[in-house]
Amino acid sequence: MSAWLISLEGTGAGRELALWLALFAAFLHAFFGALQKGRHDPWLSRGAIDLCYSAMVAPFALFVVPWPEPGLWPILAGAVVIHLGYKLSQATAYSRGAYTVVYPVVRGTGPLFAVIGAGVVFGEVFSTIQWLGVATLVAGILGLAAYNLRHIEMERDTLAAALWLAVLTGGFVALYTTWDAYGIRATANPFTFLAWFFFLDGLTMPPVAFLRWRQMRPRPAAGPLMARGVLGGVVAFLSFGSIMLATRLDKVGEAAVLRETSTVFAALIGWLVLKERVGPRRLMLMALIAAGAVIVEMGG
Repeated sequence: MSAWLISLEGTGAGRELALWLALFAAFLHAFFGALQKGRHDPWLSRGAIDLCYSAMVAPFALFVVPWPEPGLWPILAGAVVIHLGYKLSQATAYSRGAYTVVYPVVRGTGPLFAVIGAGVVFGEVFSTIQWLGVATLVAGILGLAAYNLRHIEMERDTLAAALWLAVLTGGFVALYTTWDAYGIRATANPFTFLAWFFFLDGLTMPPVAFLRWRQMRPRPAAGPLMARGVLGGVVAFLSFGSIMLATRLDKVGEAAVLRETSTVFAALIGWLVLKERVGPRRLMLMALIAAGAVIVEMGG
């Protein structure tokens, strides 16, 4: 399969596959965020998810895919550190702010930073029309966050801190998007990077979550938490794996922007699953987000 994917790089078929991978990642990423923000403490949810996906991918990393080339180890180490910073800032933001406020800010700042980073690192150039699409998408996402901030009533006393943490998390999103794209392009077999990334990355948060769990009174039951971890692990493979492959097949900036249509899916999940209200203004802003992504894709 890796040979087939590599053969698509730089082709029209590869660009089309990257488009669908990015949109697939967008839907699953919104679902992943809801899993972390849902019924369990976000720190515990993240620790359970990471533990599960590290355990599930370990046999593939150790016995199936080729071992990383010597030059890939420092890239993997950097990816683990960057993702740890992302997870710590995101879990802190989720613990202080409503999902439908925090998530749009994270996803709104992330693509803007990622497009700039892709230009610096990979020399990617966006057309004027594509920049218009980026502006449209970011305006829709931040407008959605502002609307939610104005009307939501819960967690008002901690929302300001949550918003700043969300901006920081967006910076980490751009950083890991650019770094991971560099890493997956630096190895002959993209699945080597994916398998070893998930294996190593999943080892960082479980100790943090375990210490937090031990301090809780009463302690949450481990069974439901681990069940969520297994589900989240599968979603993580498909979501993060899809966007990483998309950045190898096509432009990093375009994939990053298309992934941020996840905000639309997140608003729907917040409404349908988390019982957060969605009105006509939100729907209009969601349409603006989708329009921005379409403009970016067509402008390319």
